[in-house]
Amino acid sequence: TLWVTYFLMGLLCALAGVMDTARANGAVPSAGQLAELDAIAAVVIGGTSLMCGEGTIGGTLFGVLIMGVLNNGMSLVGVSEHYQKVFKGAVIILAVYLDLRSKKR
Repeated sequence: TLWVTYFLMGLLCALAGVMDTARANGAVPSAGQLAELDAIAAVVIGGTSLMCGEGTIGGTLFGVLIMGVLNNGMSLVGVSEHYQKVFKGAVIILAVYLDLRSKKR
């Protein structure tokens, strides 16, 4: 199981690298910088708790959709990349706060 997991992860990472290179028409060393921020934000927005890790795949896909819309919308409007990072951080903080608040009930 462990070997198959590593194999599939490597295969999917290679596919993502090829797709990113094709999208950008070239490879740059900083292409995936801060992509983990988007991944964490998508998972937290989707409802996965950072305390106990309980969540659903559907919720995560919803979070990915929301983050995609936010990223695309801010880029289309012309928001600076620095402010986009601040906004994403604020969205993560808000999602964690709402998660903690819902766990107290």
